[in-house]
Amino acid sequence: MGLFLASFATMLLIGIPIALSLGLGVFAYVLVTGNMDLMIMFPQKMFITIDQFVLLTVPLFLLAGNLMNGGGITERIVYFANACVGHIRGGLSLVNVVASMFFAGVSGAATADVSALGSVLIPAMVKDGYPRDYSAALTAMSSVVGPIIPPSIIMVIYGVLSGTSIAQLFVAGIVPGVMLGFGLLIYAWFVAKRNNYGASERMTWAERAKTTVSALPVLVLPVIILGGILTGVFTPTESAAVAVIYALFVGAFVYRSLSWRTLWGALVDTALMSSGIMFIVAMASMVQFIFSFEGLPQKVAQMMLQVTQNKYLLILILNVFMLILGTFLESMAAMILALPVLLEIAKAIQLDPVHFGMIVVLNLALGLTTPPVGMCLFVSAAIGRISLESIALRLMPMLGICLIVLLLISYIPELSLYLPSLAFER
Repeated sequence: MGLFLASFATMLLIGIPIALSLGLGVFAYVLVTGNMDLMIMFPQKMFITIDQFVLLTVPLFLLAGNLMNGGGITERIVYFANACVGHIRGGLSLVNVVASMFFAGVSGAATADVSALGSVLIPAMVKDGYPRDYSAALTAMSSVVGPIIPPSIIMVIYGVLSGTSIAQLFVAGIVPGVMLGFGLLIYAWFVAKRNNYGASERMTWAERAKTTVSALPVLVLPVIILGGILTGVFTPTESAAVAVIYALFVGAFVYRSLSWRTLWGALVDTALMSSGIMFIVAMASMVQFIFSFEGLPQKVAQMMLQVTQNKYLLILILNVFMLILGTFLESMAAMILALPVLLEIAKAIQLDPVHFGMIVVLNLALGLTTPPVGMCLFVSAAIGRISLESIALRLMPMLGICLIVLLLISYIPELSLYLPSLAFER
């Protein structure tokens, strides 16, 4: 397996896309080891992996998010967040975090969060006197709640690869996502108080009511998704289709801001994003097959258990490994690549698959904000017109808060499992 890893790393270093690097790494492995007969099985393996009904949730949730964003969602979420917390000291920084929490319930992706909200909030924060590096860093870090608060694209992929209930994963993400958001809110308020940042003008109750009514169709979407799943009205896949229909209705008939041009743009963006995700999943299926062929997950699990059998120490080791992996690989590719090994270890120490899913998703979400390949970091830096080094320095305290939340989620399973245990028979 050293040959595959060396080939894969070399491909990445010379700038070949992750999906192709995975495929070429596998090809190098079978070529050198003389197992070319395995190539016959790969097309079928790739097709079977992506030919799953539940994977329809990926393009459907992406389309729902793109439709809502094109239909004027961003401004309404920002106005509503401003009505909630804008009058508190450091109002715009608090609005940044609260808006990300609401937007997460629509998009399910951190990059969509940071690009949509960042284009509005970073210039507004800079104009209001906030440092440019702090504004960009807070926007990047608050976007981490995107893959945690349901619906979440990366949770869908984890559920498919691990055989875990996606509905339970969605419900399990509520508490960790809220904890992450409140941790960042407390930090933003503390920074504002220390630096004497101002607050927005307090809205009248009439203005707040008007803003709430305007944002209500957007805020209802996560309730429809989770409510329908919990009551058994529809499955997670069907909930994604309902979300698309609802987004079309709201954009076209409620806000009346969804044009044919916007609709076409949303469809094109969704097709490009979905095909990229499916291509990575298909290529990674070959890697998983090679790992299974070599018995790598079992070998690594046995090796780690020989080092220590202490469950808490092994959880810490898993966290460190995933944080490092997420730093160098895009989150979805990192999860697909490492999940066979990680699941074997989690099974050995009897971690609940839903609880372990929260640990994996949170770890890899944090990787979106860490250099050298943190996508949210790049997007935020581009919007804020500032260097990655400046943002990275400003991120450190916020990253520390997120790591504390990660440890709490890792070592207190009830934080993830309490709501699923109420909603489902476990």
